[in-house]
Amino acid sequence: MGTADIYHAVMSQVQIARPSAASLYLQLRSNGMELASATGFLVEHDDELYLVTSRHVVRGRHNATDEPLSPNGAFPDSVTIFHHVAGALGRWIPIDAPLYKAGEHPKWLEHPTHKGAVDLVALELVRPDSVDVYPYDPFQKGPSVAVGVTDIVSIIGFPFGLAAAGKLAIWTQGSVATEPALDYGNLPCFLVDSRTRPGQSGSPVVAYRPPGPVISELGGMSMSVGPVEKFLGVYSGRVHPDSDLGLVWKASLIAETIGAKLAGDDL
Repeated sequence: MGTADIYHAVMSQVQIARPSAASLYLQLRSNGMELASATGFLVEHDDELYLVTSRHVVRGRHNATDEPLSPNGAFPDSVTIFHHVAGALGRWIPIDAPLYKAGEHPKWLEHPTHKGAVDLVALELVRPDSVDVYPYDPFQKGPSVAVGVTDIVSIIGFPFGLAAAGKLAIWTQGSVATEPALDYGNLPCFLVDSRTRPGQSGSPVVAYRPPGPVISELGGMSMSVGPVEKFLGVYSGRVHPDSDLGLVWKASLIAETIGAKLAGDDL
């Protein structure tokens, strides 16, 4: 029995937290050569499938300085996405997606108003055959879960390209460091205090609460028989190499980015 068969056999008998499978391992490539690893996740809306990750990941450039991220100066032209094989949790299939159209025009979508100032993109995918998807839905508000300063959130991705049991994501905890209802730096983001590492850019940020009492946004308390997860946004990296403070771009930006594309299609 191979390693993939062992993972599949084990995962068919245990309960896996949904966000562990929702984060997808990404390899960025230039002319087939691997440049870096990162994290992404899927959004499904109006029968279309999108990969969401950080803008600097697909560009291969620092989002603020525009400096190349690869030491050899190469830039990615495709991304390999490790999708889940349908009906076989614990098995993955790598599928390549081009990042550019003919003429070097990017295929990804950026925010219609903030453009490159927001470090996230949505890349429309050709829906692969025979894969299972575990998408997030930024078009819905999600469950009422209190999330304020000092509250714990999870950044779920692949630090240093590491993964668990094949390509399941690794959970990193952090605390909310700025008021999430307000904007940081005059942009729709907030800060978290967390010891993240390279490879976690593009990770979903989630308030994940175990079964039991859950405090709502209005301060009330309810009992949940299962885990509760509230999708908050996209992690894009630390504000400075010497700081543990990192940026989370709000989930509403994803809905606005994809919504602008769909509105354009209807014209």
